[in-house]
Amino acid sequence: MSTVSEVLTEALELSQPERAEVAHRLLLSLEPDDDEREVDEAWAQAIRQRLQDIRQGKVEVVDWDVARDRIRAALSIQDAP
Repeated sequence: MSTVSEVLTEALELSQPERAEVAHRLLLSLEPDDDEREVDEAWAQAIRQRLQDIRQGKVEVVDWDVARDRIRAALSIQDAP
């Protein structure tokens, strides 16, 4: 496997257009995929909406212990014959 120094030395021997292409592809590899950006934005929007709902009192905020107990109770009701 080539080291960064070796790759850079070889890349600098390329023509200017070839170096530009390599640089472009390397930069693209650092950017998240469009799908990833869409997912990140969807999560950010969901978080903003939930925070707004909390601030407006539209939802009940409960401790994890309470939520867990409610979940367990709901699951045990489903399992009951």
